[in-house]
Amino acid sequence: MNVPFEAGERVLLVDQRDRTYLVRLETGGVFHTHGGALPHDAILGRQEGVRLETVGGMVLLAYRPRFADFVLRMPRGAQVVYAKDLGPILMQGDVHPGARVLEAGTGSGALTLALLRAVGPEGRVITYEQRDDFARRALANIHTRLGEISTLTVRLGPVEEGLRDEGTVDRVLLDLPEPWTLTAPVARALRPGGIVLCYVPTIIQSQQISEALGREREWALVETFETLVRPWNIEGPSVRPFHRMVAHTGFITVARRVVPEEVTR
Repeated sequence: MNVPFEAGERVLLVDQRDRTYLVRLETGGVFHTHGGALPHDAILGRQEGVRLETVGGMVLLAYRPRFADFVLRMPRGAQVVYAKDLGPILMQGDVHPGARVLEAGTGSGALTLALLRAVGPEGRVITYEQRDDFARRALANIHTRLGEISTLTVRLGPVEEGLRDEGTVDRVLLDLPEPWTLTAPVARALRPGGIVLCYVPTIIQSQQISEALGREREWALVETFETLVRPWNIEGPSVRPFHRMVAHTGFITVARRVVPEEVTR
């Protein structure tokens, strides 16, 4: 949809050095930068992709922020799951439209947002968070990005208490310090063929969850990986990798639920 910018929405301004600024548009508002001021009214009613100029002559491009842009700049209560991990989590977790997903560790809501987009209007995301301040911040971020949402249930408390009562789910995603303590109750909640995915910061945690899943007959196809992103600079004859890369952020472990009691010939 080619809809003009409206008051109340957010715009991503990009300067000539590719620096970005996320701004909430207000009638009569002004964006201030070292390159001069830019009235919000100069953006309102314009099309996405428009070139703008501040009073100091600085040129800016105006876009609606991508999901990745929003995640990096949204207010945080806890550390967010970065965009480079969100994509592999959704793909390796096979989170699809209509899925019923249980998440534990809402944090600032980055992964919850990605899950809501993936399951669509026919799906359901049930997310658990023990800290009230984190849950409130996550809800504020979700409402800022998606508005009112009817496919989300937020539970305040430990997921251990809810796994017994949520019914069968298609996917379980755990962003918790000790996910290996939950493998048995997760197996009872997850449908046969369903997927559990754990996101942890250290390889020792990954080893513990992998070994726990490997010991139990309810799990198969256990795999652990991480995602590294290395940008490249391409300017004429100068083609080289950036000196800095987005390296380790977290380890992802996935496994499939099996039915060990049944053997077919």
